[in-house]
Amino acid sequence: MAPSVKLNTGADMPIVGLGTWRAAAGQVTEAVKAAILAGYRHIDGAYVYENEDEVGAGVHAMIEQGVVKREELFIVSKLWCTFHAKSLVRGACEKTLADLKLDYLDLYLMHFPMGFQPGENLFPVGEDGQIIADDSSFMDTWEAMEDLVDAGLVKAIGISNFNKEQIETLLNKPGLKYKPATNQIECHPYLTQEKLISYCHSKGISVTAYSPLGSPDRPWAKPDEPSLLEDPKIKAIAEKHKKTSAQVLIRFQVQRNVIVIPKSSTPHRIKENLQVYDFELDNEDMKTILTFNRNWRGFAMEW
Repeated sequence: MAPSVKLNTGADMPIVGLGTWRAAAGQVTEAVKAAILAGYRHIDGAYVYENEDEVGAGVHAMIEQGVVKREELFIVSKLWCTFHAKSLVRGACEKTLADLKLDYLDLYLMHFPMGFQPGENLFPVGEDGQIIADDSSFMDTWEAMEDLVDAGLVKAIGISNFNKEQIETLLNKPGLKYKPATNQIECHPYLTQEKLISYCHSKGISVTAYSPLGSPDRPWAKPDEPSLLEDPKIKAIAEKHKKTSAQVLIRFQVQRNVIVIPKSSTPHRIKENLQVYDFELDNEDMKTILTFNRNWRGFAMEW
């Protein structure tokens, strides 16, 4: 049984999952199959990644081959910003379920706390080059997401890219039916998020770290950016434990009780990224890694 975090719903969410953002077409199905064969039971996806059909194909191949049962898997997806109007939420969730060929999701997240103009364009931009917002409020969107739980389409709902103020607003909402089960945020040693993690945990909200390796393959990454995987201090800790830099960065989150979703399409790396339960970072290691914080974001929230 893979180590997991107990959500406020009572469900167990495996602490390490496979991220599927920017997994290239044609590779996603194989990556998901490799992950499940390696022992992953948590797969993180989203509508905006435009690869949920391939994720579904990988999941179903493993179920059909008897490797895993659906109820042993923890499948996550996210509501995209163009579907924040209350009337659009259920249809968006049903589209994701249809693409994945699943009856339910284990967790459905609001990908961002703001809505975009509805339509075919995932990133509607005005003449001024700015994203065109809709007139929705994430409080209303949340109500529609609560309805998905009641309808049995999703087991739990959560949030992503929410700051403390936005979470407080949601938690103080009159008539709140379900608390968010997790807040998925960018988190790695350059952005340690200590305050936000501490706040979420104090409210019974788990935290999921995306880009735990610093997301070096982002399309907008600059060649002179610092690389966590190549950092001499990280490499030294890795050598000390006879592990890879990636394993150290993943273990760092696991020891903070933070769910972590490294993305890879390479079978041996997928396997390696899960081999983080046979060693422990000591206090000095943890302190060293925490000193890396510089509030640097690979994903600038500019809107």
